Amino acid sequence: MAEPLFPPTTRHVTARREELAPDVHEAWNRFSQAVFAAGALEEKIKQLIAVAVAHVTQCPYCITGHSKLAQRKGATDEEIMEAIWVAAEMRAGGAYAHSTIALNAIGAHTHGGKAQP
Repeated sequence: MAEPLFPPTTRHVTARREELAPDVHEAWNRFSQAVFAAGALEEKIKQLIAVAVAHVTQCPYCITGHSKLAQRKGATDEEIMEAIWVAAEMRAGGAYAHSTIALNAIGAHTHGGKAQP
């Protein structure tokens, strides 16, 4: 059987991460808890945002973890998939929007050598 592309996150990995940088590890945990606590946005919405961002950053660990957390916070399968589609549109939208840079670089703002209004 083939080995997975990304190694699993295990208790040993978490413990080693904490062992190597305990203060930073603790600060990270506090920061994460504060970020995902209910505030102006409810926890479910924050987890749906995290699902979308995880797809844009393409982190398989974040996709897995935040999809499960979103579900635990009450998100439906449809809400999770919709968040993923928003991420897909935003990622593709970046390429579309940045085409302005390429078009300006190649002089596409002109037509037949004449500037277009």
